[in-house]
Amino acid sequence: MTVYGVGLGPGEAELVTVRGKRVLDSVETVYSPGRLSRTVAREYVPESKLGDLDFPMTRDPEKLRSAWREAASVVAETAADGDVAFVTLGDPNVYSTFGHLRRTLSAFHPAVDVEVVPGVSAMTAFATALGVEIEAGTGLSLREAADGAAPTGPDRLILFKVTDAETTHEKLTDAGYDVQYGRRLFMEQGETVVTSDPTDVAERDYYTLAYAEKQGVDRDVATAKFEEESA
Repeated sequence: MTVYGVGLGPGEAELVTVRGKRVLDSVETVYSPGRLSRTVAREYVPESKLGDLDFPMTRDPEKLRSAWREAASVVAETAADGDVAFVTLGDPNVYSTFGHLRRTLSAFHPAVDVEVVPGVSAMTAFATALGVEIEAGTGLSLREAADGAAPTGPDRLILFKVTDAETTHEKLTDAGYDVQYGRRLFMEQGETVVTSDPTDVAERDYYTLAYAEKQGVDRDVATAKFEEESA
């Protein structure tokens, strides 16, 4: 049978894809790694179909490997009797817990088929929420910025896991960037914030992103406006 990794999008139930909904309808069991993904999944499947898996928030490699192996064992056993889904916020292939499950299934349960159903990533939803166009030909870097980190270099960056916005902001502005922040965008849980003031998102929150753009960056955007023809 098949284990489906289903991307639920950034957290708003209406942003689940049509294919994702179809898979959730069809499987026998839907596993969730956390409260937020479970909340979205409940919009589409009954509580009786939902199962929980433990993915601890720790950097201890032994604890992590043990948790991944246990989760893979549970999922593989269930998949022996019917198709199952593992849901995750965003996209299963982009900084997702699903990657740990997929690699562990491949290592210890290679007979289990795995299929990914893409979802709307928080990063692309973030650009929409800010009204930022990443135009064709633009260089854009995606980086993690936890605990005050502030990667620099490219003209434009989307940073995620911004858990110390004030420190990150100071470093980025010193490096010549303009910065905007978004918190819990397109999410039905918690307060949505869009701001250029880091103090508005000073409280530590895993679901905070930043868009940084170098001051004075050149833009060459094609438009439908043409120079008037000379008489």
